[in-house]
Amino acid sequence: MEEVKDTHRANVRIGYDGRVHKIFRGPKAAERFANEVNVLRYLKQAGCDFVPQLLETDPDELKMITTNCGSRVDHLDEGRMRELYAELELYGVRHDDAEMRNVTYRQSDGRFCLIDFEFATILPGFAQNDEGSPAKGSATKRLRWFAWTDRGKVRPNNEDSFLCLQFDAQEVRYLGRIGEARTGNADFIFAVSDGMGGAKAGEFASRITVEKITHLMPRSFKPSAKGTGAGPEDVLTELFQEIHRALSYLGGSDPDCSGMGATLSLCWFTPGRMYFGHIGDSRIYYLPARGGGIKQISHDDTHVGWLYRKGEINERQARDHPGRNALQKALGAGHQFVDPQVGAVDYETGDRFLLCTDGVVDGLYDAQMLDTVHQASSECGESNPAQALVRAALEQSGRDNTTALLVGVE
Repeated sequence: MEEVKDTHRANVRIGYDGRVHKIFRGPKAAERFANEVNVLRYLKQAGCDFVPQLLETDPDELKMITTNCGSRVDHLDEGRMRELYAELELYGVRHDDAEMRNVTYRQSDGRFCLIDFEFATILPGFAQNDEGSPAKGSATKRLRWFAWTDRGKVRPNNEDSFLCLQFDAQEVRYLGRIGEARTGNADFIFAVSDGMGGAKAGEFASRITVEKITHLMPRSFKPSAKGTGAGPEDVLTELFQEIHRALSYLGGSDPDCSGMGATLSLCWFTPGRMYFGHIGDSRIYYLPARGGGIKQISHDDTHVGWLYRKGEINERQARDHPGRNALQKALGAGHQFVDPQVGAVDYETGDRFLLCTDGVVDGLYDAQMLDTVHQASSECGESNPAQALVRAALEQSGRDNTTALLVGVE
């Protein structure tokens, strides 16, 4: 066998069959051995294909045998290296030593890989069972969603759009306004958009916005990110910029589309974590199972929203303020640059997320939204909480198009 590493912590050799033999030694050798075995078993169950595959273990000798992930990399763009470690986190594992020395190149498929998981951490929300596999109901969960939209009592057409989408490396599936599915082998996008502009330009703008998502997001699914992957926040920022460029181009080239723009609030569900992107005054709310309540996690891109976040006005004053609908940020609409809000939430069973346009906000206080969701969810039969929200908002206002999309974790 060829010896490739011999230090006080480990001896690593490659056999004639190409398999990698690693013996742990030195301080906390047994603990490091157990952790790496546990992490590699977890990643195998999670379907991660750019790490070593565990073949054999010997706890008495603190020895493990894995597949070979190729030769170590001497030179790699720093941005690409960060993308690799960010991609690993989409599978629920954070590497303790995110450096070049743990990057290899697998020539058989032209794939950059990651090695050495002695101190790696399985992230919260990605629990595992005693065998190191993803625990049922943790890394893989069931999502249930409900959506509803209405043009309201005043507007002649509906400029709101919503999107429910499932995608993986091979295909994109449009989902109905009511449905359920498990995470694990695919990612999910839920989004609402409120268009603006003369004639039917607003309706056109929101439709373009959600259609662009279907073309751009599948490139970022974790198994297909071999050469173009990036961190989720970077992906969402680029997505918003691409949509902004498309709307700005159409708005500047077609007189009928002059000034067209759109808001966008988007939730991207991966196993255990929801990444979100937002711009405008549509909203994303988090309804946690632990502690209850309702929390707005998106920021209204208005001066009134800024005053509310600073605590200078309360919710009632913000709702009644004459400048509440004056957007400072939007996709297109004559804005030169776009700077979306991006973030992430580690979700748990029982958590819910509400996406809605300003028509819902115009009709309901936050506490009323929470009560409506709880009441509709507790009813027997096929009650649609999103429809209940829209109807309640229309009863109180109805001056604007009104759209709600509720996603629950089970």
